[in-house]
Amino acid sequence: MASKLKVLQVIPRLGYGGAETGCYDLAHYLYEQKCKSYIVTSGGELLEYIDKKKVKLIKLPVHTKNPILIIINSIILAVLILFLNISIVHARSRAPAWSCYIATKLTARKFVTTFHGTYNFKSSIKKFYNSIMVKSDLLIAGSNFIFSHISENYKRFLNSKKKFLVIFRGINTEYFDAATIKLKNVEKLKNSWKIEENKKIILLPGRLTAWKGQEMFIEAINLFQLKNPELDYVAVILGNDQGRTVYRKKLERLVQQFNLTQKIKFVDNCRDMPLAYHISDVIVSSSIEPEAFGRVSVEAQAMKKPIIASNIGGSKETVIDNKTGLLFDSGNPKSLCDKLDEIIKLDSLTLDLMGREGRKNVINRFNIDKMCLNTYSEYKKLIN
Repeated sequence: MASKLKVLQVIPRLGYGGAETGCYDLAHYLYEQKCKSYIVTSGGELLEYIDKKKVKLIKLPVHTKNPILIIINSIILAVLILFLNISIVHARSRAPAWSCYIATKLTARKFVTTFHGTYNFKSSIKKFYNSIMVKSDLLIAGSNFIFSHISENYKRFLNSKKKFLVIFRGINTEYFDAATIKLKNVEKLKNSWKIEENKKIILLPGRLTAWKGQEMFIEAINLFQLKNPELDYVAVILGNDQGRTVYRKKLERLVQQFNLTQKIKFVDNCRDMPLAYHISDVIVSSSIEPEAFGRVSVEAQAMKKPIIASNIGGSKETVIDNKTGLLFDSGNPKSLCDKLDEIIKLDSLTLDLMGREGRKNVINRFNIDKMCLNTYSEYKKLIN
């Protein structure tokens, strides 16, 4: 007998970020549980990968912050909720959350939100705008760090009658698995990045934006180069500037200033992230502001790769220091340099053990099936 549960997830864009992949994975999981699964979004790169037989896609400009369009979206969503007989509406960002809140009030349906980041809350207007995320019947925090952040900063908006809990984000450990990598693809990617066969690779993935710490990473590589002038390596900054051309040029100038053009390489994007992790010797997450979860750290561990991450935010929860990776003092290039030096000098047995412990950590705590099962269980409690 088919489940009566019908879930409508609403997300601004369906790109490659953590919130987006979580939405994508949950949508397909719900179908396997005999639920009706819908996604409302304005577009994005993941759309082409959605199985249209399992998940119904509806395009709406839910990325907009325009108050008039938010109200129009609310009315359209309310009509959709009634027409499709939706049980639960799950918003994954602030702008669509306002539309979802109004629509669920109009239709008397359950409203769920997932708080994916700390967001900017320096002004009272910003804090009020963000507060929509805590006005749901079920509020999900993606990490203990986010749970604490909400508890401390949105206390007056929280309602004790509504459920508030942590469901760790998860990744697909079958996709992020070194066992699936083909040797011919390794050579192909190294060739496309113009990296010689025996060079060690230090990988920094993440969009080019100041808080991701690329500037500090370049300073750390400068110190690392001074300590290891004979080492044959390349540091790859992998990520698109998403229109932040001024910031990208600043980074490029810094590389030139330190005479590191032969040591640091910029790569815009990579469609095969498991392969990018696989060809690398060490992965870095250099954020100078707290990561809500630390997806790079989790993906690296799943691929059995040593990770060096900032000791703030979600990374402190996802990386077991000195066991599955190393934590460095956030924003401190010398600290990052020292950890790079430590990792690069580890013997293969120690690295292998770190890799195996990392994958075990992810499978036990941060796999996608666990995230989906926990979310689905909470959905069922909400409507029963």
